[in-house]
Formats: sequence, C-alpha cells, structure tokens
Amino acid sequence: MNKANLGVALVTGASSGIGLETAKALQKAGYRVFGTSRRAVPERSDGVTMLTCDVTDEASVAKLVDDVLADAGRIDLLVNNAGMGLLGGAEESSITQAQALFDVNVFGVLRMTNAVVPTMRRQGGGRIINLSSAQGFIPAPYFALYSSTKHAVEGYSESIDHELRAFGIRVVLVEPAYTRTSFEESLAHPDQLLEIYDPSRAGMKVAVRKAMEKGDTPEVVAKVILAAATDPTPKRRYAAGKMARQVSFLRRFVPASAFDKSLRKQLGLPD
Repeated sequence: MNKANLGVALVTGASSGIGLETAKALQKAGYRVFGTSRRAVPERSDGVTMLTCDVTDEASVAKLVDDVLADAGRIDLLVNNAGMGLLGGAEESSITQAQALFDVNVFGVLRMTNAVVPTMRRQGGGRIINLSSAQGFIPAPYFALYSSTKHAVEGYSESIDHELRAFGIRVVLVEPAYTRTSFEESLAHPDQLLEIYDPSRAGMKVAVRKAMEKGDTPEVVAKVILAAATDPTPKRRYAAGKMARQVSFLRRFVPASAFDKSLRKQLGLPD
C-alpha cells in the first residue's frame, strides 16, 4: 500500500533529538522531508534530505528556502524546532548573551516564517508548527531568559495565526515539557557567574537532571507534531507528553497562589 502524499515538510534542527524524530515521523507518514542542521551531516538513509542552515543568518535561511523550492517546488509544512537553552540566574547573563539566545529561539522562528509564508500564500495554504515549551506558559526560575523566548514564541504564534488564516495558513504551537534529549548537555551557561546563585543554580541542575530522566522520549513529541501537522481543524496549542499535559491542566485550573507554592516546593526554593 502506497503512503499518502502529504506534501513537502521543512524541519529545522533535525540532526538530533525532537527534530530528528519529527523528520522521520513525517517522512514515514507521507511527507517529503527536508531537515536542517547548522553543520553538514552525513547523508541519511531514512529518506530525509538534510541541508545546512543557520537560522540566525538571513542569507542562510533564504538560500535554504530557495534550495527546497528548486528541488521540490513547494513547502506545505514548516516545523520551527531549532533552538538552544540557557540555565542560570537571569542577572548572570549579559545583554549580549540574552540577545544571542533570542536570535536563535525567537528571531530564528521569525526568519524562517517570513521566508516560507510568501510561498504558502501563493499555494493557497500551509501549516507552521512552532516548538514552544511548558516553560512558555509557566514561570521557570533559573530559566528566565529561555522561558522568555518561549513566551515570545507563544505570543507571536497566536497573533500571526490570525493574520494568516485568511490565506489558508495555520500557525500552531507544540509544547513539550522535559524530553529525554541532549538538551541538558547542550545548555549554555551564564557568561557572568555570580557566587550568590551557586547553591540554587546547582540545585536546579540536579532538578533538571532528575526531570529529564523521567521525561518523555523525542518520539512522543514527534507523534504530537505529526498530529498537529495533519489535524484538519488544528488547535492553537498541543501539549506534548504526560508531564506537559499535567502542567497545562494545573496552570489553567489551580489558583495562582497554590501553583506558585507548589512550584517553589518542587524546586526546593524557600517560601
């Protein structure tokens, strides 16, 4: 039995983790998939075509989209997955470091979206999936800057969805919680460490490690992304994984004071 032809998908940050599993899931479902990485990677045998792209470089983004269109002629789905993390007290990062984080996690999404939207408009439709996080809708001590980038992506995605819906383009959010990837190992560290934060920062690293061990697999998130890509009446946001669903529910229905107290207790922060 032949797979359905679901169109052409472009997945950023597809060399590992959630992006890798998403590219594989989309290809298996019937998309022709182009994945990106910042550096050249070996040719893959799973049917995913890998291209290099730096989402912080407008020329690199433009070349990527031109190359995909030259090869495939269209882009039906964009998955903005490329991103980076940063763990530390907010005041421990310079403005330069904060700007670099936003350049990947927020402006990278804007660059990729701006590059594909004209094509989707001409086609009369398309879908854009932006990878957010549970930290895009809850407080995240010692992840303040990372959380800020995800809050920004949430606001941007909801707003631009209203702008683009008239052209048959939908923009949706996928919100994982902790996922068993190399996220912890690849976390950036503050560029101006302050001794006063050493105990709390170290405690947060331990908490993250424990949460990652219990987290969902990248395949779980990829399955949700596939559902968001193919849902005929897409929702605004999709919680990805058991923990993300639980946190989303609690954030909506638990009083703010109780949520605050529970969060601090779980993270070992004083009242």
